[in-house]
Amino acid sequence: MKLLFEHDEYRSRVARVKDAMRAQGIDLLLISNPANQFYVTGYDGWSFYTPQMVVVAIDADEPIWFGRKMDAVGAKFTAFLAEENVIAYPDKYVGSDTLHPMDYLVKILRDKGWHKGRVAAEQDDYYYTAKWNRILTQALGQGEFEDAFLLVNKVRMKKSEQEIEYMSQAGQIATLAMDSARKLVRPGVRQCDVMAEIYRVTTSGTPEFGGTFPCKPPNAMVGEIAAAPHLSWTDQPLVEDEIFYIEMGGVRHRYHSPLSRCVYVGTPTKDLVHTTAIIREGLEAALDVVKPGIECQDMAAAWEKVIRKHGIEKDSRIGYPVGIGFPPTWGELTCSLRAGDTTVMEENMTFHCIPALWMDKYGLVVSESFVVTKDGAKAFANCPRELLTAD
Repeated sequence: MKLLFEHDEYRSRVARVKDAMRAQGIDLLLISNPANQFYVTGYDGWSFYTPQMVVVAIDADEPIWFGRKMDAVGAKFTAFLAEENVIAYPDKYVGSDTLHPMDYLVKILRDKGWHKGRVAAEQDDYYYTAKWNRILTQALGQGEFEDAFLLVNKVRMKKSEQEIEYMSQAGQIATLAMDSARKLVRPGVRQCDVMAEIYRVTTSGTPEFGGTFPCKPPNAMVGEIAAAPHLSWTDQPLVEDEIFYIEMGGVRHRYHSPLSRCVYVGTPTKDLVHTTAIIREGLEAALDVVKPGIECQDMAAAWEKVIRKHGIEKDSRIGYPVGIGFPPTWGELTCSLRAGDTTVMEENMTFHCIPALWMDKYGLVVSESFVVTKDGAKAFANCPRELLTAD
């Protein structure tokens, strides 16, 4: 099985992670986030529902992948690691109330003498539990680990050319999926059938390259529940004069390019078309300021200037960095496109700008995922920036 990236790219990633570790005085890094495990090693399996860890020791040539025995086979197929750096725990540790995989990991770390330096873990990660932390800190003789939450995430922000290519392909898939869904939106068609079409297209991709399952289901709200940002579709048939709010993403080798549009059932009112045009104006104003060296808050300021002119207020952020996606999110969690965020944009960073407006009776959105280039923002998708209709 061919790896998604060359060995040199993985080695470069590990080297940059180690640079970040040295900057914080960390000798041993415990990576529990499956997206970060994928980034550092290439491992790509649906096995993170059982304990697994990637361990980066500052003086070791390669990281160690640690996981369930049956999943070690997948690690040998997808990770760039030497065979001896794929270490499995026996299946008797799975689902046991007397044995825990972290006890097994402790013995490995102690045998290697890696418990003696400063150990750090991703302490605010979704997958790093209180029980893991208790077992590891007590058994390794550490009163408390250093917090390395977002250390790898920040390294991930600046993408390689191959990563950007995968995100560009994901953007093409997203474009096809949104257009295919749009064509189905008409009275009598069930909401779930529109979403099934999105899943079909995002999975099949294009004739040149296929897609992958997304890290989370699309946010897709119809009618009055389109006023809420994170709900889901039903099996109800669409009716005339409803808004279908769709936030989804194309996916290529775990790299996500989110895309959001609203599709109107029937002929939209002038007010809705006008409000969507304001969102587009604000989105494009924000994209126009993008270049290496600006701060995230500069995009938010450009957006605010436009909507303030039209008498509109929005108190939530308008975007975030994206890339690798594993459940439950495609966001990189490191910064936000909002006032006060002074994170400096660099060439090859990638973001999802989603300036949605949430009204009392509906929501409207026009979003773009993009890469920062020396010439400005380059969108990954190519979908009309307007309130869509079936025709």
